[in-house]
Amino acid sequence: MTIVLSTPGLAAADEASNGQDTTYYISVGDSLTTGYQPDVDKDTDVAYTDQLYAQLKQRTPGLKHIRLGCTAETTESLINGGKCDYPNAKSQLDAALQAMAQHRGKVAYVTLSVGANDILRNCVSPAGALDVVCLNSTSQTMAKNLAQIAGALRKAGTNGTQFVGSTYYNPFLGAWLQGAAGQQAAKESAPLVKAANTGITQVYKSTGFKVADVAGAFSSDDFTTQVNVPGAGEVPTNVAKICKLTWACTKKDPHPNAEGHKVIAGAFAAVVAKNDAPGVDASPTPSGSATPGSATPGSATDTGANDPTANGDLAETGASSSAPVLAGAGLAVVAVGTAAVYFARRRRASEES
Repeated sequence: MTIVLSTPGLAAADEASNGQDTTYYISVGDSLTTGYQPDVDKDTDVAYTDQLYAQLKQRTPGLKHIRLGCTAETTESLINGGKCDYPNAKSQLDAALQAMAQHRGKVAYVTLSVGANDILRNCVSPAGALDVVCLNSTSQTMAKNLAQIAGALRKAGTNGTQFVGSTYYNPFLGAWLQGAAGQQAAKESAPLVKAANTGITQVYKSTGFKVADVAGAFSSDDFTTQVNVPGAGEVPTNVAKICKLTWACTKKDPHPNAEGHKVIAGAFAAVVAKNDAPGVDASPTPSGSATPGSATPGSATDTGANDPTANGDLAETGASSSAPVLAGAGLAVVAVGTAAVYFARRRRASEES
């Protein structure tokens, strides 16, 4: 038996033979969810969402993956659309809500990672500085959007749905290897990212989401413990991990590599309950209707058609300009060094294209 999802952009999913055992995992977010890899310049199947799905499916055999992530997504575009195409849905959030409505009571898990691009696309100057005024206003808007996204998803779920959002690791730590200026930049970035993660955690918890401590899994705040890294000597643990788990120290690209995605998947799996195979929920929470906003798919800044499927196939969303780092309201740091220059250059290149 084949069920066609109401949004044509979502491919058909094979239901279990009795029609009762199929449940769904819906992944929502930016390039972290799509597994973008700079060495091949495209989305891949090493994404934490794919790795988490493989783990969840072992104990929930009928689980299907609806993979909605969009590389370069912001909180605003996730609500209003404009980055990836979702036929019959105006945005990624709209597509997620439609899928949740169609599979009412059978959505077991929803994961969310978004917000990095809000800051880095708007608040990094050509010189590599993070603008104070921009940080304050943008991070406030980002928090409001994130609450709207998480709230809408939570409202569309049922008592059997588990919702998990993530904090972010600190890719600016890669600048440590660039000498004294880079080490200063790495240190100054830490309170910025920590404050942002505190805010993100508060938003998620207030909307009924569990929180995957990705920052903790990457030891993002541990400057004390020293680790020997071949070719670099003694460096703090957080620097060693950012070099090991991302492309920040090799390609000056902040995206996690396959091993990094495995660590992120583990952070999500750690907060998912063991007795987590919901069936049809008899008393669902009323769902929200339309997604806020008025933009339509295919408008303005599309990076390519998105074709997510319920079986976890790849969404071709184009190259990424995402960088997993956020800024907290009221904090400002001048991010000097090669890492900050990279982010600024990446943003300008994206705008010019």
